[in-house]
Amino acid sequence: MHVVDSHTGGEPTRVVISGGPELGSGSFTERVAKLRDEHDEWRSAMVNEPRGSDVIVGALLCEPTDASCAAGVIFFNNVGYLGMCGHGTIGVIVTLAWLRRIKPGDHRIETPVGIVDARLHENGEVTVRNVPCYRHAKDAAVQIEDFGIFTGDVAWGGNWFYLLHTHKFEVAPRNVAQLTDFACRVRHQLPLQGVTGEGGAEIDHIELSGVAHQPYADSKNFVLCPGNIYDRSPCGTGTSAKLACLYSDGKLKAGGIYRQEGILGSVFEGSVEVRDGKILPSIKGTAFITGEAELNLDPRDPFCYGVPK
Repeated sequence: MHVVDSHTGGEPTRVVISGGPELGSGSFTERVAKLRDEHDEWRSAMVNEPRGSDVIVGALLCEPTDASCAAGVIFFNNVGYLGMCGHGTIGVIVTLAWLRRIKPGDHRIETPVGIVDARLHENGEVTVRNVPCYRHAKDAAVQIEDFGIFTGDVAWGGNWFYLLHTHKFEVAPRNVAQLTDFACRVRHQLPLQGVTGEGGAEIDHIELSGVAHQPYADSKNFVLCPGNIYDRSPCGTGTSAKLACLYSDGKLKAGGIYRQEGILGSVFEGSVEVRDGKILPSIKGTAFITGEAELNLDPRDPFCYGVPK
């Protein structure tokens, strides 16, 4: 497998350029299902130890079904598959530029949840306009043993999020263990207490907000992703979900700028536009190439498809 590694605001992306499994030419929903049902060990081999680590997000390049798109992509992580990935899309665009497949300008990327627009700026920054995002539920309450009752918004940002209004922790790297434990408790309790996404969809991302440390940022977040790993970046889909909530509350106007700081101090610049009543968030960030490699799968290797979890 030919891969290119990058990081966006500290969060790694591994783009698989070639050598992935044959998934056919159906819809991206069908391709994800085939990858999950028939080749899930390949997903594990790409991102888990010994070739990777729990934090790596994989991005398998595919032929798009829409000819207007520069590429199609399926995102995955240490335990499964992601509908959309903001930091990963920035990483994909920078990777395509690294490979000289695209130049600065506007490009479209097809994902399992829809087509996203991306602009590669001359200075290397990337702006991604997400799929339509929205708040599904406001002030949804959840009770956490030993902590009390909390409220948050349920929102779609390309993945399902529960965004807590308040909590008892400072959002800082030194508190990652406590933040992770608390967010895991919240995620576990949500379905037990009837808090879900639209149509009973599982909420697999938890976002905690805090006071920004960067003087130009509006807030700082901690995002727990599936697999109990926290996002090192400000989280593109999480920022999109938050922007949709802020707009719905009248706290952010169309075209206004909101800067979201991540746990490591990196920042995404966000804004929204509204078309036909739909909220379209955009995020701007930067990715950096960290390596290019050929990965080998040797069937004699007992850990060929990843270290068991």
